[in-house]
Amino acid sequence: MNQRTRCPSARTRVAIALALALPAWAAQAQSTATVQLRDVNVSGDADARLPRASGRLDLNSLVGKPSYYTDTAQLLAELPGVSVYGAGGVSALPVIRGLADDRLRITIDGVDAIASCPNHMNAPLSYIDPSQVASVRVYAGITPVSAGGDSIGGSIIVESAAPQFAEPGQSALVSGEAGAAVRSFGGQSLHLAASYATENLALSYHGATSQADNYKAGAAFKTSDVTGNIGHTLPLDEVGSTAYETRNHQLGLAFKNGAHLFEAQANLQDLPYQLYPNQRMDMLDNQMKRFTLRYQGRYDWGTLSARAWHEKVDHDMDFGPDKRYWYGNGAPPTGSGGPMALNGSPCAPLSMTCAAGMPMYTASRTDGAALQAVVPLREGELLRAGLDSVNYRLNDWWPPSGGGMWPGTFENIKNGRRERSAIYGEWERQHSAQWMTQLGLRAERVQMDADPVRGYSTAPNAMGMQARDAAAFNALARGRTDHNWDFTALARYTHSQALDVELGFAHKTRSPNLYEVYPWSTWQMAALMNNFVGDGNGYIGNPALKPEKANTLSATWDWHAADRQAWQLSVTPYYTRVDDYIDAQQWDATANAPRTTLLKNQFTVLRYVNQTARLQGVDVAGQMALAKNDWGAWSLAGKASYTQGKNLTTGDHLYQIMPLHARLALTQALGPWRNAVEWVAVAGKRDVNAMRNEIETPGYALVNLRASYTHKSLRVDFGVENLFDRYYVLPQGGAYVGQGTTMTTGGGSSPKWGTGVPGPGRALYAGVTYKF
Repeated sequence: MNQRTRCPSARTRVAIALALALPAWAAQAQSTATVQLRDVNVSGDADARLPRASGRLDLNSLVGKPSYYTDTAQLLAELPGVSVYGAGGVSALPVIRGLADDRLRITIDGVDAIASCPNHMNAPLSYIDPSQVASVRVYAGITPVSAGGDSIGGSIIVESAAPQFAEPGQSALVSGEAGAAVRSFGGQSLHLAASYATENLALSYHGATSQADNYKAGAAFKTSDVTGNIGHTLPLDEVGSTAYETRNHQLGLAFKNGAHLFEAQANLQDLPYQLYPNQRMDMLDNQMKRFTLRYQGRYDWGTLSARAWHEKVDHDMDFGPDKRYWYGNGAPPTGSGGPMALNGSPCAPLSMTCAAGMPMYTASRTDGAALQAVVPLREGELLRAGLDSVNYRLNDWWPPSGGGMWPGTFENIKNGRRERSAIYGEWERQHSAQWMTQLGLRAERVQMDADPVRGYSTAPNAMGMQARDAAAFNALARGRTDHNWDFTALARYTHSQALDVELGFAHKTRSPNLYEVYPWSTWQMAALMNNFVGDGNGYIGNPALKPEKANTLSATWDWHAADRQAWQLSVTPYYTRVDDYIDAQQWDATANAPRTTLLKNQFTVLRYVNQTARLQGVDVAGQMALAKNDWGAWSLAGKASYTQGKNLTTGDHLYQIMPLHARLALTQALGPWRNAVEWVAVAGKRDVNAMRNEIETPGYALVNLRASYTHKSLRVDFGVENLFDRYYVLPQGGAYVGQGTTMTTGGGSSPKWGTGVPGPGRALYAGVTYKF
């Protein structure tokens, strides 16, 4: 092992961090946590009231982060119980207490976001740039039914800035913001926001673009620089397929008439490319277009809000520059400048000895609507009731490209449909100065179906038993209807000015997504394309999957100063049992049955299956004001989380669980300056999933420095991440398949099992923002 990978015990570091930080830490989330940016407060409305134990991180707490991060999901790593696992540079996927991706409900400006890709490359939070974010609310554990639905792990609610109107008598209000940032490894970003408003009309625009080259790890981690493309190599410390470029635009129009607000919003994403170090393909184009209408009004009886939206996504995948594009037989030619088969002969279209990449296309359409009423019943009593509807359509097809991938089009999912409708009611009562309770019930119906499919070839002897698998899938009754329900009960007891206690129970249900149900081919090549966890394996759908049903118990002890400013500390243990948890089992394609003997220490093919799982752990978070002196105001803040996940059916550990980890930040505020030093510690990952051959990772500790200076309307951010250029492997980063002949599973320059995706080495950044 490279000497730089060795460090004192990470468990020891975390224990020391807890010992130092616990006296100072404070409440940041039991049921919810909120990241508040740009002085926008959305948590005071009656229909969005948060439990008292909620934590808030303002912009100063995130000093330097807006300039450094280009991925909105990374902002969530500040919150206890939340981690982020690696994917593309702007498409990380959040995890709440061991449950991730489609097990979470993610909304952006009230719109349910869905990843339309067999690798979930267009992750929901990639559709909003961090510079567009005004607030984020994260519900972990006991999620109110008004914010949940079709999820078992929690909800993430992201909002852009609300429309601003001119004051009465003011002719017009013109405002805006412009910013730019540069980062190591060729990263750069720009954003521009502008708005024009009268007393009743508001027009706004926000645009952002971001680009970066491959990043470098803190040390060499490979033994070969081969990429499979002639004349193109990568240094041994460069993490292949981590480059990206993306552009997001938002146009808003709002009209206010007394107590009524009407708003229209148009969103566009133009993403030319985003390469993936833990996927065998890359995203080479993604076009998202969304149009939303919203109404909000106050009446004598309460408030009413309504929303409707239409979204269209066109998504393309193929091999990026760090992965082999031309596939065939034999050894690669030397010194050839043109397209050649691997046997050295000129490439002929659809030749059996030459495949020109592997084009894959996805198109989706989503139509949704939501209606909610909030009715005060009497003093201290509130009723929320609402309706949701989301109708989703998906086509996923792969045109022929040669080799075994011809002569027709491979239909991975044809005319997939997933229609979800829900009704819910939520009652909240402040019984006394000490007691508050909340009860909620939600009923949902989820209908799914898909059309018959075919492989590249319909011949009986087609490669990978495509004809056999397609015939078996087409013979199934593919339509299904799930009737799901959620129930939440929460009680909060104010023991004193220094202690609040929250207790809660939740029953949550999630139906599987289309990519868990309908991918049908056992062919290794096809299965490798259906993977949204980044472990290098292939996955097969299962039309017989049942909905996941999770029961969660959680409690929070929230100690704090009377003013909640001097110090705060919260401790939240939780326990979740999931019946019909969707895990996976290794699959034998020849026998078309589960493997009797597991393949070890290699990539493999798995099929989704229902089993039983348990997740349990504890989150700790807090802050403390240390001192005020000639050197400024000093404060300490941090968090620590531990999650254990177990498959009770097999006895295996659950996949991609974040090990014990902690953050501790010392912040100084002096006049226009905000400075911070942050320490991040992660224990070694030893509890790995044997079924997927998950890779163990060593523990590590990182130091980050950040600073910002504000003068009137100008703000400058700068800093360095991973100050000491430590080498480390991302515990949830998956398998490194970022270069080489990625569509094979061993030999030559193919990705070899056993290498995890390294985190970035030392990274410097600087940014400037001007408001007008």
